[in-house]
Amino acid sequence: MTPIGTQELDRELKKGSAELLILSLIEHRARHGYEISKLIEERSGGVLKFNVASFYPLLYRLEERGMIAGRWVEKAGQRRRRYYKLTAAGKEMLKTQRSTWRDFVHAIQVITEAENA
Repeated sequence: MTPIGTQELDRELKKGSAELLILSLIEHRARHGYEISKLIEERSGGVLKFNVASFYPLLYRLEERGMIAGRWVEKAGQRRRRYYKLTAAGKEMLKTQRSTWRDFVHAIQVITEAENA
């Protein structure tokens, strides 16, 4: 078995948490894609950054699956932006993903801290 390198692990962790992060950030208000990606980067202290080439296709897939709904908004003097909001299905998905994430993190903590107890 080949050990997973830091970059590969980082990529897999980001991939596995991206939906949860996006759904969480639009839970209470609609946001545009750039704002969502910047909030993820800022709130994680720069640890989590998403490449535009992978981030926007993820938004489109969430929209296709009915988890989020997007609408174009034009404001004077600004470029047109697509704002995303959570759908009812997205709220259920977010609830499930949060629960799964809490269970996962708890299990990792129990395992990695077991010898220190």
